Amino acid sequence: MARAAALASCLEAVLGSRRNANRVFEILELLAGQEEEEDILCAVRTCSRLFGALLERRELFVGQLPAEEASLADNYSAEDKYKMWMRHRYNDCVDCLAELMGHDAFQVKELSLCTLMKFVELEAQHPLIKVEWKGSLTFPRELLKVVVDGLLPLNEDASLLISRFQEYMEYDDIRYFVIKAVTESIGQVMQKTKERPLPFYQQNVFSLISPINMPNKESDMVKFMVKQDNWEELKVSKLQAHKQAFEKMWLSFLKHKLPTGLYKKVLVILHDSILPYMNEPTLMIDFLTVAYGIGGAISLLALNGLFILIHQHNLEYPDFYKKLYSLLDPSIYHVKYRARFFHLADLFLSSSHLPAYLVAAFIKRLSRLALTAPPEALLMVIPFICNLFRRHPACKVLVHRPNGPEGMSEDPYIMEEEEPSESRALESSLWEIQSLQNHYHPDVAKAAAVLNQSLSEMEDDISGLLELSAYELFDKEVKKKAVDVPLEFEQVRGLFGKKNDVFAEHFTLD
Repeated sequence: MARAAALASCLEAVLGSRRNANRVFEILELLAGQEEEEDILCAVRTCSRLFGALLERRELFVGQLPAEEASLADNYSAEDKYKMWMRHRYNDCVDCLAELMGHDAFQVKELSLCTLMKFVELEAQHPLIKVEWKGSLTFPRELLKVVVDGLLPLNEDASLLISRFQEYMEYDDIRYFVIKAVTESIGQVMQKTKERPLPFYQQNVFSLISPINMPNKESDMVKFMVKQDNWEELKVSKLQAHKQAFEKMWLSFLKHKLPTGLYKKVLVILHDSILPYMNEPTLMIDFLTVAYGIGGAISLLALNGLFILIHQHNLEYPDFYKKLYSLLDPSIYHVKYRARFFHLADLFLSSSHLPAYLVAAFIKRLSRLALTAPPEALLMVIPFICNLFRRHPACKVLVHRPNGPEGMSEDPYIMEEEEPSESRALESSLWEIQSLQNHYHPDVAKAAAVLNQSLSEMEDDISGLLELSAYELFDKEVKKKAVDVPLEFEQVRGLFGKKNDVFAEHFTLD
């Protein structure tokens, strides 16, 4: 309480008379020193009130600030000397607050962040940048860059502080200048690493930029922290400029090597949060091509972005189906991205112009892998295969081959062959699905038995099966209504067996 009272006295004295200006050092000393958390918080609040008032009263020097020694020269008036001196103290305060954004206590970090953003807003309203010609920008970009740098430490996770900052990203001008500042930060930081990933830094960048909500049209850009007189003429008011900055930021982020976990997070949001807001989505071709070639879950996730570029932007990807075929391994029935993969695979295999050997290779490999798949995956993949037969009748030879599997001494299909055209799938039969007709789960056996009959022309809707889980299957079984189960395998014909039958016959004759 004593410290708070002392700071309040300092604040009142400095704001009350310029003769007490030197007492500002008493406040700044608490910010820079190793004080107790509560004392630091009190000092930050005092600085917020002090320099907030000075900005509103326009008592800080406006324009290019001379060095502190130079500002004492005789060619400046007493008024200018005071404003220059106090502007230097303001800069000292900003430096201290930037340091405190890395403090151990989250409350100190949060209050420092909010104080700096208050200064950003006040500087935007009362610019410290001198307007030299009409159209010059007076937004405090440098101060906002200090905030962004504080949100992106190299050696710690700042996601909690970044989540606190997200409310400011609703302002169109703040979002635009944050995007520019992040791009600049990535260039400065990653250039020094020589392609070595910086997990904490890159994760912090992703946490900051991934929730960005870009406007869909220029008329949506109505929320600005501050507007200049010539606002309509500035880039910050143009959607095209926002898209260009957004595109440049993501390209600069993705051109550096990412940790595997971050690769997946980017690919999950790429198709709906990044590509639609780029001026030239085709610039993502290199990133997606590399990701698609990595294999495993990363390749599965890259499919979404590639699908958009292929179908909407006419991307030509050589050996695309060969690569898609190579992604079919036992894990596809178990990964959490299974629904997304089969949704996209269904789209890629929807064309009736695909050669029969290619579709047959997909059917055969999916069927072979189905032998070890869980029931929830089988209930999805069997209708998936049936749909492929409907689209490509030439592949029905796999089901209706004369003599069936019994007529073959061995299966000619080569599972290990990477080239679909060389796999000999069309020479094979679908004995795997026939095996699944004896599956322990009755729903799977019933689904597999569909191929014994002629398929209807109408395709099965698999959208409701893509995300079917083991829990849902179990829950469905548990909720089934119990039915009366006969305990004798031979039906009882009467109470006394044959004698009862004779009696009945005699009674009828009479």
